Amino acid sequence: MPPRPQRPTFIDRFRGSLDALGVRGTDAHVLVAVSGGCDSTSLLHLLRFAADDAGLRVAAAHFDHGMRAGSEGDAAWVRGVCGAWGVPLIVERAETAPRTEEEARDARYAFLRRAQAETSATHLATAHHADDQAETVLFRVLRGTGLSGLAGIPPAGEGGLVRPLLPFWRAEIVRYARAAGLAWREDATNARVDPARNRIRLRLLPQIERHLAPGARRSLARLAELARDDAAAWDAVLAPSLDTVLREEDGALVLVRERLADYDWRVAARVLRVALRRVGATPDRAGTRMALEFISHAPSGRTFTLPGGVRITTEFGTARLERAAGPAPHAPPDQSLVIGRAEPGEASFRIGGVEWTARWRVEGEVGVDDERTMRMAIDRVRFPLTLRARLPGDRVRTRAGTRPLKKLLGEARVPLRVRGTLPVLADAEGTVLWVPGVARAEGTAPAPGEPSITLSVH
Repeated sequence: MPPRPQRPTFIDRFRGSLDALGVRGTDAHVLVAVSGGCDSTSLLHLLRFAADDAGLRVAAAHFDHGMRAGSEGDAAWVRGVCGAWGVPLIVERAETAPRTEEEARDARYAFLRRAQAETSATHLATAHHADDQAETVLFRVLRGTGLSGLAGIPPAGEGGLVRPLLPFWRAEIVRYARAAGLAWREDATNARVDPARNRIRLRLLPQIERHLAPGARRSLARLAELARDDAAAWDAVLAPSLDTVLREEDGALVLVRERLADYDWRVAARVLRVALRRVGATPDRAGTRMALEFISHAPSGRTFTLPGGVRITTEFGTARLERAAGPAPHAPPDQSLVIGRAEPGEASFRIGGVEWTARWRVEGEVGVDDERTMRMAIDRVRFPLTLRARLPGDRVRTRAGTRPLKKLLGEARVPLRVRGTLPVLADAEGTVLWVPGVARAEGTAPAPGEPSITLSVH
């Protein structure tokens, strides 16, 4: 009878986790978030002494939230450990103690990212483990999460964030720490049942495993893996659709409304959530449906702002998604340009914060117009001519009669954000002669051989 294959050791599995995360064999520089507890101390020890990677560099970061008496003792203890193990350490204490767990988390991660930048670390490692995963999934289930919430804590995130201990249970980590002779700090607040997460860990999950489902923790962790697989499948299926529905433009995302409307509303909602996540929004189901309803039915030129500061603007057949800007800095004033007589020249002017250059020449031969060029018979326009911003009530004489410039801009499908930057050419009486790319007044074009002035703007 052949011998049974040996089960991989804890350290073998840990190295496999590093391999899966792309950390080993890449000359990685890993910054470890160390609180001083068993999990983070074990992670630091494993990376420092058990990774079996000569090119791996390790540093540590400790954040003192200042939320409980004696927390400065944890920082001193971490200093001692890092000094003994030869690990560089960055420590910071909050100037003002956070009031909630959410504030504490935000402050901690802000510090960790600063420390990562300061040390030029390629990776930021945290000590989340399988018990954390199970508790997170159950907490989100009780709050009515969707598929992305069921996926729980991801093994890796943006900016080199990695969680090498996520496949391991707390009991395994404690056994490793004891076998390695490690000491650690105990946070007395972890034994309190006041925070909801502590109540799940200390009471709810033990009761569920005792009376309902003995393997609840493992089932919840497995549910997270299944949800991540389903989410990855959705991403793969949606990728071709995103290419046809979504594009980047001037720092924003633009959705093609007609193509989005071709999808079943559930698929359209998922496409929209992907787009919103890219611009920093994470709306709930109700928020997603409100945004989808707005995109589907709002007329052009309307704006809808989601909680969290993402603005959606409808522009004819598209919807523009972007972060809502804060108060705009004071823009320089418009600077019109006056052309006093029919002689060559060149000058700059400013409309709606956009710098333009105008060039004009006098000629008698017929040339070719384009969107940025206007040819006019000298005797049929009244000097001085002015390049200025659009004014309320501007109208243009067309073959169909005199029409409002606002209407012509809409028919030309000029986005609202662009309209205020377009120059308007008017004569001495204020009559609009030309708006580049939009409209030209009737009756100003020169006949062959007729003296003309050719104006171009860029």
